[in-house]
Amino acid sequence: METRVLIVDDEVHLAKILQFTLEHAGYKVETAFDGQEALAKVPVFSPDIIILDLSLPVIDGYEVCRILKSAEKTRDIPVVILSARDFKRDGLEKPLTAELLIEKPFNTESLLSELSKLPVR
Repeated sequence: METRVLIVDDEVHLAKILQFTLEHAGYKVETAFDGQEALAKVPVFSPDIIILDLSLPVIDGYEVCRILKSAEKTRDIPVVILSARDFKRDGLEKPLTAELLIEKPFNTESLLSELSKLPVR
């Protein structure tokens, strides 16, 4: 069975590149371009992994992550934060419970390697 990945990023071109890359690697992929759309797609698509940007319109990635990790049905879905934030320099403004933090720009091979290590349901 294919691992399902939900990509949540308001940069449409990046989301489409990620979608193509992940589909080529054998993942089933859906995209969402804001936090509200992401939260609406989660119960329908039932992703095994969520790749989430922090800077999103409508509902930001911090809040999306908090909502997902506080709900019984979604708390075990691994969340990968993919953001242009410099986590080492800036630190996190709000606590996150994501399984992985990756800074943009990122190495595609490294991302695929890290995704393959995540536990899926």
